[in-house]
Amino acid sequence: MKILSTLAAIAVLSIPALVFGGQVDINTADAETISAELNGIGLSKAKAIVEYRTKHGPFASAEDLSLVKGIGERTVEKNLSDIKVSKPKK
Repeated sequence: MKILSTLAAIAVLSIPALVFGGQVDINTADAETISAELNGIGLSKAKAIVEYRTKHGPFASAEDLSLVKGIGERTVEKNLSDIKVSKPKK
């Protein structure tokens, strides 16, 4: 019986890790990763993010995502805690 309750506790504690992914670095992640990790961003918007980054250089902040056509400030706000912005390497 103790084993079952231990397994149930482990399962319950694992749910947040499954539901909430980790942070995604918008300066290094590919489109598939971006679309999988950020809410409201499908593959086509994620590809637009990667294309914008390639054309204009790395993002300086998470808020800069709203510069990408189709990504609004509200979408950025919803995902703020899941967005990581690495510093560009010189």
